[in-house]
Amino acid sequence: MTSADQTSDVTPFDCSHALRLSAADWVIVAVAMLAIIGLAPIVWQRYERFEPGDDYRMPYELSSDYWLYSRCSRQACDKRKTLVIGDSVVWGHYVPPNETLSHYLNEFSGRQQFANLGLDGTHPAALEGLLRHYSPSLSGRTVVLHFNPLWMTSVKHDLQTDKEFHFNHPDLVSQFTPKIPCYKAPFAARVRIALKRTIPLANWIAHLRTTYYESSDVQNWTLRHPYNCPLKQLTRGLPESAGVPEPAGGTWVSKGAKKQDVTWVDLDTSLQWKFFRRSIELLRKQGNQVFVLVGPFNEHMLNEADAAAYGAIKTKVAQWFAENKVPYFLPPALPAEHYVDASHPLGEGYALWARELLQDPAFTALIQ
Repeated sequence: MTSADQTSDVTPFDCSHALRLSAADWVIVAVAMLAIIGLAPIVWQRYERFEPGDDYRMPYELSSDYWLYSRCSRQACDKRKTLVIGDSVVWGHYVPPNETLSHYLNEFSGRQQFANLGLDGTHPAALEGLLRHYSPSLSGRTVVLHFNPLWMTSVKHDLQTDKEFHFNHPDLVSQFTPKIPCYKAPFAARVRIALKRTIPLANWIAHLRTTYYESSDVQNWTLRHPYNCPLKQLTRGLPESAGVPEPAGGTWVSKGAKKQDVTWVDLDTSLQWKFFRRSIELLRKQGNQVFVLVGPFNEHMLNEADAAAYGAIKTKVAQWFAENKVPYFLPPALPAEHYVDASHPLGEGYALWARELLQDPAFTALIQ
C-alpha cells in the first residue's frame, strides 16, 4: 500500500488529540453552560458586598450600570421603602448625599422611609425603559415619581428633531416603537440592546466592565494596564462615594441671573410627556401607588411670554393628573438664589422643597 493510499484511509478525526462529543455529552455541556449563564450573576451578588445606607444613591460614575440599579431597586423594595425616582434633580446633581430631597424627607418626617432611586440623566424616555426593564421588583410599593419640565424646553430635549442627536442613556429608550426621530442607531445595534435587556448574564458582564474595568472589556483593559492583574480588579468592591460635580460658576444668581429664551414643546405632541405617562401606567399596572412631583422649574429665568407658556403647560399637566386620579404636587418656584440652573436646586432648595411636600395633604396621606 502506498503512502497516498494510507493517507486516504485516515479520517479528519483520526488523531490522538481529537475529542468527540456524543449527543449525551452535548446535553451535559448545554446544561452546564445554562447553569453558568443563570447562576453566575446570582453567585456574584453573594461575593460583591452591597449594603446601601440611608442616603445611598447610585455612584455618579456608574450611571450606566443598570444591573447595579436593578439590585439597588430590589433592596429598597425589600426594605419596603417609599421610592423617590427621577433624573438628576432627584439624584441631587450639585449636592452631597446628605442634602438631597430623599435625605430631607427622611430627616423632616423623622423616619428612614425614603430611598433615593434617582439616576443622573434619565429623561422620561429613558426613565420608562429603566422602570420597564431594570426594576422587576417594583410592585406593590409607594413611588414618588419626579417630572422635570426641563425635557420639554425644546424639540431637541423632547427628542423630536429629525437630525441625529446623541442623548443620555440610549440603551434605555424604546428601540423600535414608539419611534424616536433623533435616534438613528443601526438595526443590528437596536436588536443587540433589546436582547441584552432579557439576558441577566449580559447585564452582569456590563456591570463588571463598568465598575471594575473602566467601561471596557478585559482585553482592552489589559492593554492599557499591562502590569496589573485583571482578576485583582474584582476585589476592589463597589465605589463608596457618589461623586458630586461642582456647579460651574456658582448659583444661577451669582452667574448673572440672565433671562433665557425657551421654546416650550406643546404638551399634546411632546414625546417626553408621552413616555412619562407610560411610566405612570406601567407602575400602576404593577400595583404601585404613584405620587407625581412636578418641578420645581426655575421660573425666575423665564421671560414673560415663556412664563405664560409654562403656566399653560402646568395647567394641562394638572388637569391630566386630576382626570386620571394621579395624586401630585406642583410646588411654587424656589427662591432664585436656591437654583444652580434651570432645574437643579442647592441644599437649601431641597430642604425647602421637602418641607413643602410634607405639608401637602395628598402626600402625607399616601406615606402614612
